[in-house]
Amino acid sequence: MFAAVDLGSNSFRLHIGEPAGGRMHIVRTARDPIRLAAGLDRDNMLLEPAMRSAVKTLQDFRAILDEYTLDAVRVVATNTLRVARNAEQLLPQLEAAIGYPIEVISGEEEGRLIYMGVARAIDKPDERRLVIDIGGGSTEVIAAIGPEINLVESFGIGTHPQTAAFFADGRITPQAFDAAVTEARARFEDAADLYKAQGWDAAYGSSGTMRAINEVISRNGIGDGRMSQASLHALRDILLGLGHVDAFAMPGVKKERVPVMVGGLTVLIGVMQELGVQQLTAINAGLRLGVLSDLELRANRRDRRDAAIRACMRRFGVDSQRALRTAKIASHLYEKLNPADAQHYLCWSAMLHEVGLQISMTGAHKHGAYIVEHADLPGFTTREQRLMASLILGQKGNLRKIREALGEADVAKAVLALRMAVVFMHARADEDLAGLTMRMRQRIELELPAGLLEKHPTLGPWLQKEEGAWNEVGMPFSLKVI
Repeated sequence: MFAAVDLGSNSFRLHIGEPAGGRMHIVRTARDPIRLAAGLDRDNMLLEPAMRSAVKTLQDFRAILDEYTLDAVRVVATNTLRVARNAEQLLPQLEAAIGYPIEVISGEEEGRLIYMGVARAIDKPDERRLVIDIGGGSTEVIAAIGPEINLVESFGIGTHPQTAAFFADGRITPQAFDAAVTEARARFEDAADLYKAQGWDAAYGSSGTMRAINEVISRNGIGDGRMSQASLHALRDILLGLGHVDAFAMPGVKKERVPVMVGGLTVLIGVMQELGVQQLTAINAGLRLGVLSDLELRANRRDRRDAAIRACMRRFGVDSQRALRTAKIASHLYEKLNPADAQHYLCWSAMLHEVGLQISMTGAHKHGAYIVEHADLPGFTTREQRLMASLILGQKGNLRKIREALGEADVAKAVLALRMAVVFMHARADEDLAGLTMRMRQRIELELPAGLLEKHPTLGPWLQKEEGAWNEVGMPFSLKVI
C-alpha cells in the first residue's frame, strides 16, 4: 500500500492506494483547499498565515497516514513551493509536520507524473494523446503515444495568477476576460507548433479545475454539453452576463471555487486556441495517481531514474564501460564503510561522473556537476540531483568546495568511495582490490595489499593527493601497506 501527498498551489491532497489486478485502487483520500498560491506576496514570499495553514494541514494528513501500514510514502510539492523565495524556511516545518521528506519537483517532472497517472487510467496502449493539466500556479502540457512521452513542458501560468491579475475584485468584464485569454495564448504560442507536429487522437484534461469546468458544462447543458471550444465560449458568455463571481450559482462547482474556475477557463480557452484543440475529455486521474504508480514501479525494481541515467549517458557520450567499472568499485568500497543509507545515489553519480568530459578534460568534474544538477532527469527531484552534483563535484581536487555536504556522514563516505573508485579505475587497479580495507570514522584508514603500489605505480601519487585533500578539511588520512 502506497501514499501520495500533493502540495499543490490550490489544494493539498492525499491519496492512499493499493495495487491489485493491474490497477491502483484508492482506499482513502483527503483534500484541503488551502490556496497556498494566494499566500504569496508581490516578492514571491509566502506570508506567515499561509505557512501556518500549510503546517496544520500536513499535521492532519499525518494523522491519516498513521492509520495505515504503508510500504512507501512520497510527498511532492509543485509550483508555489518552486517559486516561493522562502520555501527553504518552510520546508523543514512541513517535513516535521508530515513526517516524510518533501520533494519540490520540477514542472517537467510534474508533467511526467501527471501523464503516468493519466496513462494508468486509460487502457489504450497505442493511443496518440495530448494531456493538459491547469493547476494553481502552472500548466503542464504533455504529448505522448501510449505510455511513451514525446514532449512535456510546464508553463508558468495557472488559475491563481490569472484570477489575481484580471478578476481580483470578483468582477468579470469582457475586457478583463479577453485580456486574460490573450495573456494565456501568449504563454503557449511559442510551443504551439511543436505540439501540433506531434498530433493526437484524443485530448484530455486532468486537473481539478478541468473537472470542475466539465461538471458545470455537462450538468447545466451549456453549449453542446462537452468540453468543446463552443461550450467554453458559451460558459464565458454566461459569466460575462452575470458580471461577478458571487452571482454564479450553477450546480457543478462550489461557490468558493468559482474564482478558480474563472481563471482556469481563461487558460483553457487560450491553450486550446493556440494548440488547435477542438474538444477535451476530462479525466479523474493525474499527479497523485502518477506518484502512486511511480512508487509501485520502484517497489518492483523498475525505477524510472535508472532509465534517466542511461539516457543522460547517451546524450553526453559517456563511456559506459568506464562508468560501470567506476560504479562497481565505488559500491564495493562504500559497503566497506558500513553506511546507513542505500547506495543508489552513489551508483548513479558514478555512472555520470564523466558526463562533463564533452566540455572540458581538466574541469570535467565541475561541468559534470552543473549538468547533473540542472539537467532534465525524469524521476529525480531537485534535492536528489543536487546531492549527485555534490558527489560528482567532489570526485577529485580539493574538498573545500563541498565542505558543507561532508558534514553528513553517509555523504562523506560516498564522496570517499567515489574518489577512491576514480583513482583505482584510472590506475586500472580494480582487479587487485581483494585485500583492501578501508574505514572512515574520526579518520580515514586505508590498508592496501603488499605489491599493489609496485604493480600500479600511478597509485602512489594519487593517494598522496588524497591524503592532502582530506587532511585539509580536518579528516586525517592514513595509508598502510599490509
